[in-house]
Amino acid sequence: MVFAALNSIRSHRSSDAASAGLYRSWTNIWMGGMLVVLALILMFVFTGSTLSVIVEALFLIMGAYNVFAGIRNRSYYARLQQRSSNGSGKTSGQSA
Repeated sequence: MVFAALNSIRSHRSSDAASAGLYRSWTNIWMGGMLVVLALILMFVFTGSTLSVIVEALFLIMGAYNVFAGIRNRSYYARLQQRSSNGSGKTSGQSA
C-alpha cells in the first residue's frame, strides 16, 4: 500500500506525461498485488461462507486485472518515454 501511495503521489507531481503514466502503471501493479495478497489471506484465515468466497473471488479478479493492466501500461509508457528521450525528432521511422 505504501508503494502504491508513493507512486500515486509521484504521478500527480510529474510534469511529463510519459513519467506520470509510468508511475500510474506502477501504482496499478502494486494495488493489484495488494488485492491478490489480501484475497489469499482471506482464503486461509476465514471459513468458507458464501459471502467470504464472493469477496475473495472479487479481490482476486480485481487484483489480477490491475496487475495485468499495470504491466501492459508500463511497457507502453516505457516505450513512449524511451522515444521521447532519444530526441531524434523523427516519428514512426520516417526519414527527412
